[in-house]
Amino acid sequence: MTPPPGWYRDPHAPHLERWWDGTAWTEHRRTPGAPAVPPAPSTGGTGRTKAVALTTAGAVLVAAVVTGAVLLGGDDGDPETRTGPTATTSVPGPPSPSPSGSESPTGDPDVVEDQLNGITFPLLDGWVRPENVPQDDVVMTTDGTYDCPGDGTVCRHGLVISRTVTGNDETSPEALAKEDISDAADAAFDKDTLGQRPYGGLESHELVKSGPVAVAGRAGYLVRWRVTTAKGPGGYVQSLVFPSSVGTGSPVLVRYVFDAGEDGPPPADMDRITEGIRSVDDTASGGGVGSSIGPAD
Repeated sequence: MTPPPGWYRDPHAPHLERWWDGTAWTEHRRTPGAPAVPPAPSTGGTGRTKAVALTTAGAVLVAAVVTGAVLLGGDDGDPETRTGPTATTSVPGPPSPSPSGSESPTGDPDVVEDQLNGITFPLLDGWVRPENVPQDDVVMTTDGTYDCPGDGTVCRHGLVISRTVTGNDETSPEALAKEDISDAADAAFDKDTLGQRPYGGLESHELVKSGPVAVAGRAGYLVRWRVTTAKGPGGYVQSLVFPSSVGTGSPVLVRYVFDAGEDGPPPADMDRITEGIRSVDDTASGGGVGSSIGPAD
């Protein structure tokens, strides 16, 4: 179902809301809580609502992206160079039915909701909802930023990204996770969207963990790498894929990006977050089908 026109969380800037005209995103953006006045439709063109001017919030967003305000953990966003399940088009998909994309349906401050995929994530100690993060589909980050050891400006010690796998005929969680892990490592620790290398580049990786795992009662699969970078302590990256129970049933891909070293979150947080993922319709689920499945070391 296509959501009706309205203000929704901007998939490219979760700290802003963007106007969805019922068929496509427009260029109208606003800060959450601003007066809910819909933009005037264009008098010509295709009939879709068109932007007549960038809002101040939109201008701030563009400036943040151009200057590379946040560099760690995002997808490179280039539909022509990416392959596999994370390939995207240049136009974001439709928004979720509710404007409050990262809020819990019950108002629980310890839960973050991914409405598009119908799941919730536990917000562990040291983790916060995304703010001023231009990367797509980020559901949570570690608190605070630091100066990147290589090129760029600021980095974060941890990111969790959730998206729907589209444009891929493969549906096996195992195949999709194994296909995505290399792209995930490159996007997080090699070259960012501005062509800079915040960690001096990705030098090598080793497999830490892989295997089947139960996620919200569904049988999924994870692959985790420990990566070595030219600068800094390196890090961990994990690709987790499991079947969705909402919408078209397309698989859900969750990427984990953690710095290594004493300042990074413990890799065990990846397992704790995975174990705490729940269906929006059944947040009290204890696992269900596939709950006895565990990842191989």
